[in-house]
Amino acid sequence: MELSIYNIKGEVTDKKVTLNDSIFGIEPNKHVIWLDVKQYRANQRQGTHKTKVRNEIRGSGRKLFRQKGTGSARRGDIKSPLLVGGGRAFGPQPRDYGFKLNKKEKALARKSALSLKAQNNAIVVVEDFDLETPRTKSMVEMAKNLKVNNKKMLLVLPSQNKNVYLSARNLSNVNIVTASDINTYKILDCASLILTESSIAAIDNLFNAKGEK
Repeated sequence: MELSIYNIKGEVTDKKVTLNDSIFGIEPNKHVIWLDVKQYRANQRQGTHKTKVRNEIRGSGRKLFRQKGTGSARRGDIKSPLLVGGGRAFGPQPRDYGFKLNKKEKALARKSALSLKAQNNAIVVVEDFDLETPRTKSMVEMAKNLKVNNKKMLLVLPSQNKNVYLSARNLSNVNIVTASDINTYKILDCASLILTESSIAAIDNLFNAKGEK
């Protein structure tokens, strides 16, 4: 797929870029995408939920009623889960929600997500740029020039750029990520994927270097 390259003023330049078909042009595997998103969201869970079970409740251990002859069911002490203030039966306990996903599956999921964005014409390529000082207005103007200001956008940079990050930090609809940290969830969570020239090369190197074919 060949795309035109824009500058930050929203003007089409005379340069074009060809996206790698092995990354941006594959048949998306929706099941693997689901698995990768599920793992990402599971890893965001703290898993610190906790309820007290019967042996963690303070209270007397004396039986409330005698064992037999009352005409009612047998009853233990006041810490029983059947009583108000008693312990919780089978309540949530601290746990890790993460699970294993193979590297090739994660790579396929990312490439499938990128291919989906390419199929939906949701990818915009801009020239490499830098900001002299952190300025939110500069990021707002760039988004407006590229006609993505009313959409949730993900800007992919080849490496960390402090000024660009600080300029977008206060914008709720703009996320900044480096090519090495790109993941399936963030790709799918945006309406427009903004790639810089160098970030495309970085994405190609990322998959080729790890043998994620």
